[in-house]
Amino acid sequence: MRKLLCLVLALLMILPAAALSEEDIEIEEITDNPEAQENGGPVWHFPVALEDMNPDFVKIANKHYLLDKSFVCKPLVKIKSLKLEKDKVTRKSGDMYVVSGGMELNETCAAALAALSDAARADGQILYLKSAYRSFQTQKTMYYNRLKKNNGKDDGWVSKPGASDHQTGLGCDVVPKKWKSKAMNEKMAKEPECVWMAEHCQEYGFIIRYPEDKQDITEINYEPWHLRYVGIPAATYIMENGLCLEEFTEQMQEAIREFLEAGGDPQLVEAFIQTPTEE
Repeated sequence: MRKLLCLVLALLMILPAAALSEEDIEIEEITDNPEAQENGGPVWHFPVALEDMNPDFVKIANKHYLLDKSFVCKPLVKIKSLKLEKDKVTRKSGDMYVVSGGMELNETCAAALAALSDAARADGQILYLKSAYRSFQTQKTMYYNRLKKNNGKDDGWVSKPGASDHQTGLGCDVVPKKWKSKAMNEKMAKEPECVWMAEHCQEYGFIIRYPEDKQDITEINYEPWHLRYVGIPAATYIMENGLCLEEFTEQMQEAIREFLEAGGDPQLVEAFIQTPTEE
């Protein structure tokens, strides 16, 4: 029996390769499985990679996703006003023109806003920071003062406590110079400074938080002055696709559900999960 096996092996070795037809060779077709990573796990099906997002920066705040009263997107830094010295602007990181002192923003957001302000000024557009971080308690006071002034009606101009984008430390009101002492309204959108912001904000990681055509989704009036920092990759996707943060959040949460259902590692996405607040 052993001699017979050796003879068969010897014959196979001396047969020319051409003598073997495709039918004689079993070829396993290798396909590209979009659900598999190199390690065999599911992939992240979303236009923005997980590693390109900071979960704090894409965190949404609205009346359906309320922030806790203790939530602060640290570290916060104070925004110092730009000053003129011998006809030259002198600055430090995070400085820009401000309407009033004492305003704070998340450190990364503040640096990005300073860069945006520099770029705008280079294009002849002077921007002023009019409002920045607000605590839960400050927002609560503002909200109830607005209700009192408006006969108890919520008119969509001031968010309820916990629902304010300003509490994230990443939302800010940025206005043209001639509007720094005026009440803000939709007419500001026609100003060159606001047109510039809408065209370039994503280059610095910002979005227009409350777009004109998304009021039925955001449930907030159009605010061409309200910028929100989310990071450059997320901002680029949001602005280029005409989304609001609510739509982005919905898409991302759906991607998370699909990732987990496919067996994805929960630790990779748990920081990005947001669930509506029960009222």
